[in-house]
Amino acid sequence: MAISDQLIQRIHQTKQNNIHGFFDKIKTKKWVKDLYETLFLPQSDNTEDQLKKNFEAIQKTLYDLINIVTGDKILTEKQVGKFFEALPELYDQLVLDAKSILEFDPAADSLEEVYLAYPGFFATYVYRISHQLWIQEVKILPRVISEYAHSKTGIDIHPGATIGKSFFIDHGTGIVIGETTVIGNNVKIYQGVTLGALNVSKEKAHQKRHPNIEDDVIIYSGATILGGETTIGRESIIGGNVWVTQDVPANSLVYHKSEIKIKDNSSLPESLTFVI
Repeated sequence: MAISDQLIQRIHQTKQNNIHGFFDKIKTKKWVKDLYETLFLPQSDNTEDQLKKNFEAIQKTLYDLINIVTGDKILTEKQVGKFFEALPELYDQLVLDAKSILEFDPAADSLEEVYLAYPGFFATYVYRISHQLWIQEVKILPRVISEYAHSKTGIDIHPGATIGKSFFIDHGTGIVIGETTVIGNNVKIYQGVTLGALNVSKEKAHQKRHPNIEDDVIIYSGATILGGETTIGRESIIGGNVWVTQDVPANSLVYHKSEIKIKDNSSLPESLTFVI
């Protein structure tokens, strides 16, 4: 069955009227991977000249991606310049993140292992570069980049979140960190943690909706912390599977107490038997 001319015209008109350019997602993913490999992974030719060539190609690709949105060569050049001016500091922050994983994860034997095999570090890397573009107010691209990490690692960090130094993600699958979250230094987060909003109405889009996590906090797997006015005080430990919607004082231990019963299963009551 042929597609109607009317539908084709509607789709064409919608695309023509779109105020933003569309990114080549394959090219965007390649840019993220190329920058990561240039910063952290060994390559066949590790000379300084080759590194310079790599960065020139990475700069060119970023220019192309941003120019799709701005349509302004001068503005695009400024945006690319700002990003690469910030890159030394981003690199230093990421090395601290990797060292934090090496220090606190007993399974990590070297920084090279962290760079090669740790999804939590890759997600943190993608967050830091997308956050830099976010604060530069580059439209859409930071979200496209962050969703690449989400699809690859199962870790969803909004590029608008603020995260301090030596950030540690262990395992990571299922972590969600919302746009207005503020995280201090030396924070450790395990899989399945949600730092989310209590209210998701559109009217609160420009308000503080997500929690504050102060320095040296540990948040164990499955914990949910919600609300823009919720603060977890420094050096607190949030246990697994807890639900927090109010302030937690510094140096607190928050945990969920459950009861586990072990019985002989040879004579289960009829009400507990089932068939799938």
